[in-house]
Amino acid sequence: MTVLKKYGVHFLLLGAISDFFTPYILGIFYPEMNQMTMVISVFGDIASPVRQEFLIWSVISGVFFVLAIPAVYKIFNNTSTVLACLLTLAIGLYGVGDCIFTGLFSIDTEQSTWNLSTWIHNIGSGLGYAGFLIFPFLLFLLYRKQGKMTHSKLYLILLLISVLFASIYGLARIPVINQLPLLSQIGFWQRVSFIFNYLPIVVFALDQIKNGKGTV
Repeated sequence: MTVLKKYGVHFLLLGAISDFFTPYILGIFYPEMNQMTMVISVFGDIASPVRQEFLIWSVISGVFFVLAIPAVYKIFNNTSTVLACLLTLAIGLYGVGDCIFTGLFSIDTEQSTWNLSTWIHNIGSGLGYAGFLIFPFLLFLLYRKQGKMTHSKLYLILLLISVLFASIYGLARIPVINQLPLLSQIGFWQRVSFIFNYLPIVVFALDQIKNGKGTV
């Protein structure tokens, strides 16, 4: 546990980097994958040529996020135990719900109805995505409580940008609306949304490492 508290922020950064680059690296080995129109979870479909690699990589990324929890809690527990717990919950929701559940419960696009694995996968992804959005909001509250208004305003801005692109991605998932020219590129909007979801995590992790809180 001591090691996790010392180096957990590094695991947080590794988790974000690992998970972010997964579709782009595996896309090299999946010529049929259209990054503009296909969602990332298709990599884990039973018909995917890189299915096993995607599932394993997703679990590894999720483990990195989970390993970061003790360090993140340690940074903020003196500021607010409740908010610190909620912040670690947000990380856990994404690490377990989106990454690990993605690796353990893949989807099958060839089935007309959702099976148990697809249900668990989609529910986990929904909870994980909620963790994505909650993370910068909680940092906004924590830094405001500490009186660090520059940091607080930064995460508020990142939150608003994240919500904006998450909303566009959400619209792109609605069948009636996603026929519009711009919204038809659901893969593109998912990846753009993910950039601004990962950004608060990366900014936070780098800031902590820079200040030495991620190593001692």
